[in-house]
Amino acid sequence: MDRLPVKSEKLESVGYDPLSETLELEFTPGDIYRYGQVPKYIFTNLLLAESKISYFHVYIKENYPIIF
Repeated sequence: MDRLPVKSEKLESVGYDPLSETLELEFTPGDIYRYGQVPKYIFTNLLLAESKISYFHVYIKENYPIIF
């Protein structure tokens, strides 16, 4: 999955696969997590968020399952 670089202290890049509804996040220092069943608007809003890490904590972390 291709990821887009983002300006954030804790996130390096984010990617999204609309077919599988998978959100992929690369954290500093390089850990990568994938979340399943994520609607595209969550990815879009994450990209638009002023604080991407705050958006992650409020809208993603506890609301979508981590997939391996």
